[in-house]
Amino acid sequence: MAFLTFGDIKRFSATVSEERILKSAAETVAGKRVFLSYSSRDLEYVPGVIRFLEGFNASVYIDAGDKSLPQIPSPETAERLRSVIRNCPRFMVLVSPSSHASRWIPWELGLADGYKGASPVALLPIAPTSMEEAWAKQEYLGLYPRVVLGDSWSVYDPRDKKAWPLSSWLHNAV
Repeated sequence: MAFLTFGDIKRFSATVSEERILKSAAETVAGKRVFLSYSSRDLEYVPGVIRFLEGFNASVYIDAGDKSLPQIPSPETAERLRSVIRNCPRFMVLVSPSSHASRWIPWELGLADGYKGASPVALLPIAPTSMEEAWAKQEYLGLYPRVVLGDSWSVYDPRDKKAWPLSSWLHNAV
């Protein structure tokens, strides 16, 4: 099974301005399907990830540009993110070699797992090559399904070795 590469993600965002993509993903929470958790070190890849998920008709929430969040992270930030995580049916973590340095990813992932269980949570690994697994340094990441490319994009759960088409996972209960 293969994963998205940095190059793949860059190609997804090449046709639309990053500013427009980020703004539309943060504009409103109502109706958003997916909360996307990511390291600030990976912000350059977020527009491509949003475009990738939009290709499956999924609306994505990201915190970058969310005008309801305080300028400086605070307990109010955490409360707002907690509410959004609770209300988005799906939770996805953009996992890269940089993710281990994020203070927010483990907290957000823990909340999503607590609210939703593991099945509505998925990892979206990205790396320099499609077969590299350097992103999987944290042991707890092995608990969650991940987006992979086999014959088509799917969400694969390594615990029970089941897979769902990505579009089905994004739009239906699993």
